[in-house]
Parts: sequence; structure tokens; C-alpha cells
Amino acid sequence: MRTRRSALPPAALRRIARAALEEDRWKDDVTTVAVVPASTRATGRVVAQASGVVSGLGVASAVAGVAGLSVQRLASDGDRVRRGTAVLVVRGRARAVLAAERTLLNFLMHLSGVATETTAARRAVGPRGPAVWATRKTIPGLRDLEKAAVEDGGGLPHRRDLSDALLVKGNHVALVPLRVAIDRARANSRGRRVQVEVRTLAEARSAIAAGANDLLIDNATAPQARRIIRQLRRDRPRSQLRVELSGGITPGNVRLYRRTGADAVSLGALTHSARALPFHMTVRPLRR
Repeated sequence: MRTRRSALPPAALRRIARAALEEDRWKDDVTTVAVVPASTRATGRVVAQASGVVSGLGVASAVAGVAGLSVQRLASDGDRVRRGTAVLVVRGRARAVLAAERTLLNFLMHLSGVATETTAARRAVGPRGPAVWATRKTIPGLRDLEKAAVEDGGGLPHRRDLSDALLVKGNHVALVPLRVAIDRARANSRGRRVQVEVRTLAEARSAIAAGANDLLIDNATAPQARRIIRQLRRDRPRSQLRVELSGGITPGNVRLYRRTGADAVSLGALTHSARALPFHMTVRPLRR
């Protein structure tokens, strides 16, 4: 199995799983306790209800483990599955199977949706297009899981948090003049590249003149981005300048940006707006 930059260790997965189960008060399932005898054992088979890319099997397995269930994985994160494909089987006390069902499925559906959307974006830009990056626009508490799901879909996690990169944005420049901001960033860079957010060719040229290593062109249409990048490459034909595009780019329109000349496109929609990939659990009595 390939190593993911955003992969979480088992202890972290169990911590997330435990918190999610406690949020659902899984030990206080009044319906199941009232209806199902404590001695009943069951198996739960998790099946895809649509085709897509699987992600979240690690945390789903952790949910089952915290609930005291045994787990059999029938797929790996990053696998493409068809509707009807079983990806996970859990076994143990029927009350635990039912109490953990929704939490397990919630993780699996959301993260598989992220992976599936990322795969769609990668296909849209094609093998010669820009890299597909995630952003910090994640659901609080789920960032590492979502970043890993992006990797399962063929994208890159990019900036994990505020400590990860020097990115001078518009709100920084609203407080500190551009050249001063870049000088201060470079003075504290510790060898890291300094990226500046811009919107126009004039802003891009000003940022480069002030010492920016890389640019993030924000909220540009594909034609606008193409014109800006083409001119920048003409201005600096031997430059190692890296250009990222962001703002308003989604899996639905990212194909428009594949020939802009950008090195990467970053899509917040991969994590904050991904449509869940549906799964369901079929529960059956487990014969002793």
C-alpha cells in the first residue's frame, strides 16, 4: 500500500473515532437496547451504492474497533469500486454493530466523496495539465482525513496548516505594504519559498519585483489566468517561478484551466463541498 503524506497513525484514528462515537452517544442507543437482546451477534457488510473511489477505510475500521467489533477490509483506500462492491465487513455484538453503523458510514461516505471528486478533477485536467491541490478549506477536526482522501483520489494535500508555507495574501498587504511584507517573509523564510497572492498582471509583476518566488493567482477566469501566465513566462523565460491558481475552481469547471500554463490548481471544493459517495450496511444475524 502506498504511503500518504497525510496518513494518520492508528492512535490518532482511534481518537477521532472515539470522539465521533461519543458525539452520537453510541452507548445509549435506546432503540437497539430495547429491541435487540444483548446476547445477539451480527455481521455488517458495507457496500457501495454508487461507483467511485474509496477513502476512509482506516477511520471506519477504527470506529468498528472502538466499538469492540472485528473488521475485515475487502478494499483499500484509493481503490475504484462499482455499485454493489463490498468494501468492509464487521462482526461482533449486534448492539455494537447497530450503534456504530451511522458513524462508520458517515466517515466512509464523506471521505470517499472527497476522493471521487478529486479523481474527477484529475481526469478533467488530464496528464499534461496542472497538479490538483487541496486547500485549508476543510471541515474542522477532519483536515488530515480529508487531505488523505484527496491523495487517495490522485491529488496532493498541499498546505496542511498555517505553519506549512509563507503565503502573503491580500489581507496581509492590507496591513503591511507589499514590499515590506515580502522582505519580512524572506527574512524569516528559513530557506522556504515566498508565495504572494495576486489578481492581475500588474500585481503579479509588482510581487515578483518585490522578491516573490511564487504566485497564487486568485479568482481569475481561465482566459485571464492564461493571459497573465503567458506574459509572465515571456517576462522571465528562465525563471523558476511557480504559479498556482485558486478561487472559484471546482471539479465541474477545472477542465477550463488545464491549458493556462499554471503549475497547479487548488480547489477548496474538494473538501468543503464534495458530494458524499453513498454506502449502506447490510446487517445479518451471526451464527455461532
